Amino acid sequence: MTLEQILFYIISGLVLLFGFLVIVCGRIFRSAIYLLFSLVGIAALYLMMDVEFIAAIQIIVYVGGIVVLIIFSIFLTHQVGEKMPKKLIKRIIPALILSTAGFFLTIGILSRHTFSVDSKPRVFDPTVENIGHQLLDYQHYGYVLPFEIISFLLLAALIGSIVIAIRPKQQIKN
Repeated sequence: MTLEQILFYIISGLVLLFGFLVIVCGRIFRSAIYLLFSLVGIAALYLMMDVEFIAAIQIIVYVGGIVVLIIFSIFLTHQVGEKMPKKLIKRIIPALILSTAGFFLTIGILSRHTFSVDSKPRVFDPTVENIGHQLLDYQHYGYVLPFEIISFLLLAALIGSIVIAIRPKQQIKN
């Protein structure tokens, strides 16, 4: 096993660990910090794949934007030290059923799909121009739909944080 493989497994394990801690941590602020660590780990994985531009965008957009937005919304709602609300059993059971169904649906779709391997691998030059063309290309190997979906999710996160921040204090404590 090479040093690069060992480093990959360590970083991947840390990303999974911090992702798990985001879910199970009882404190809101700590969950946001664990999310920050997880996203930085993903950027490190991008660096290992030699796509420095995507790693930089990961740091700027997600770590520098989304996590800071989440932390500011926590501070603005005055819930820094508070614990997250207790999980209701009536919510856990449907969530468990839906997530299990989604998992098996995904496995079923992936098992029926035939993944073709090109006889000649495509050579990709990771310049900013080529990445921009590939992100916004709607024909072959383009990512315009995921790009727009991510834009919509970022907009929803921004609107949600604004709504939480301007909520009256008596409504927050109840």
